[in-house]
Amino acid sequence: MTKPLQYEEIAPILVDVAMGRRPADLVIRNGRWVNVHSGEIIPGTDFAVAAGRFAYCGPDAGHAVGPETVVVDAVDRYVVPGLCDAHMHVESGMVTVTEFCRAVIPHGTTSMFIDPHEIANVLGLAGVRLMHDEALDQPVNVWVQMPSCVPSAPGLEEGGAVLGPAEVAEAMTWPGIIGLGEVMNFPGVAANDPTMVGEIAATRRAGRTVGGHYASPDLGRAFHGYVAGGPEDDHEGTRMEDAAARVRQGMKAMLRLGSAWYDVATQVRAITEMGLASRHFILCTDDCHSGTLVRDGHMNRVVRHAISQGLKPMTAIQMATINTAEHFKLEREIGSVTPGRRADFLLVSDLAELRIDEVYGRGVRLAAKGRLEADMPAHAYPETAKNTVKLGRRLQAGDFTVPAPAGAGDTVKARVIGVVENQAPTRALTADLPVEEGAVGPDPDQDVCRIALVERHRASGEVVNGFVSGFGYRGRCAMASTVAHDSHHMIVVGTSAEDMALAANRLGETGGGVVFFADGEEQALIEMPIAGLMSDERAEIVAEKADRLIAAMRAAGCTLNNAYMQHSLLALVVIPALRISDKGIVDVERFELVDLFV
Repeated sequence: MTKPLQYEEIAPILVDVAMGRRPADLVIRNGRWVNVHSGEIIPGTDFAVAAGRFAYCGPDAGHAVGPETVVVDAVDRYVVPGLCDAHMHVESGMVTVTEFCRAVIPHGTTSMFIDPHEIANVLGLAGVRLMHDEALDQPVNVWVQMPSCVPSAPGLEEGGAVLGPAEVAEAMTWPGIIGLGEVMNFPGVAANDPTMVGEIAATRRAGRTVGGHYASPDLGRAFHGYVAGGPEDDHEGTRMEDAAARVRQGMKAMLRLGSAWYDVATQVRAITEMGLASRHFILCTDDCHSGTLVRDGHMNRVVRHAISQGLKPMTAIQMATINTAEHFKLEREIGSVTPGRRADFLLVSDLAELRIDEVYGRGVRLAAKGRLEADMPAHAYPETAKNTVKLGRRLQAGDFTVPAPAGAGDTVKARVIGVVENQAPTRALTADLPVEEGAVGPDPDQDVCRIALVERHRASGEVVNGFVSGFGYRGRCAMASTVAHDSHHMIVVGTSAEDMALAANRLGETGGGVVFFADGEEQALIEMPIAGLMSDERAEIVAEKADRLIAAMRAAGCTLNNAYMQHSLLALVVIPALRISDKGIVDVERFELVDLFV
């Protein structure tokens, strides 16, 4: 793909076009200029583009039209800056960077800030470099945040790799690295953990942005210590007071709407009700699976949702463009339709509904009427990125049974992970579960089923068992996934130990992905051979397979919105309250391992 030229290389060209001494490559006439700097919508505006950047934005660009200039009549449509996703994980889309871009470009996303800490937990620094290099080859802007927490919580889990300050310092020399990915080890920052201190220092020395992740409702001393440690943004807030606290401390409050995280509506009230300055608020997705991308949209979906919650369209657009650009120190490159910036823009016929007619990236039309026009060949990953699911042995039903504690009667009180619909946090529940023949079983009447974490990086054959509530499964079923934030072992959830063994072994055969079994038969499968995290197929195909997965889950009684996303976070030991890891059951509020039985 054509790489964007540096501003200093082409500034004289832009000046000549603006002055009429040189023709533009592209002129957009008669548009409504959505100016995110001034907050105005200026009708009757022309725009001249040269060498992939804006050269002129004003009342008449006729002086920049030459014999070879492409002239497009906006017909009084809105000219909007290309949308930016300030924090996201490509791997959550189940596809490669290229396929993710193919899916989101028609929805108006022209800049993404990706944190590949999923592949980092499987393949280490080499995996980050693979996604970094692929990101550089896109027709839109994809910057990479160097993963900060690999593993996410040392001592509470072991993933497939370990990264530290030395690796962060090395990555800061790569051309596409924009900063440090979300610092999830918030207790480590507050405690001046040497690894966290070293990584943040290496990032600041490089003049890059430090991403945050404070997943606790505690806004007391621990929160203040975390902010003092250096993180500059946070997307883990779920309440109005969370957003307000972050902005008051000089952070950017990132409000996310992903496939399963609905955190915009509550937090945007800090603007609409408290009257806080919107310039310090940013919109993002965090995690979107392929079905959402293909059918519902990407950042356009988030902006529409923010508008529906009471924001003015201009404010919501600013939160997805210029606010993001300024945060990453890129306001001279992206985030607005103004001279010198990359010519990433949208032609929009309805601003409130953000009805996008055409998408341009670096002055080239990439999509129109919801269809991609850019030629984007598939990106091939090397064999070293595949065959990463190492079980060590064939698993049996007995691996997924839970022995009752000594002296147990007919029931035993167990800790249960409670899923919270449309949010990343879980609840720490307890339940009295039945004991039969020396084993503790699930209880469909209490909506409690089995959960297991299968170690998949070192072929140890180890399985950790527990219980989870919220999926609503009934009958004999099980789902397994090698997408298990952030350690990315294998998570298996089900009512049947036999089906759990079938599902786990199936993913061992395919090299990773997601599979659903019911009554001993495979109902749905999404193969993800790249690090056990990403498919090498087109996003549309993956979305169809995801539809079959959701249908199979619903047939088994699960009515959760985007239950697959909830499933994939059950091992995320940096978000309260209760999780499972390869070391056992984790109380994230205390950051310690706890017994399964109370």
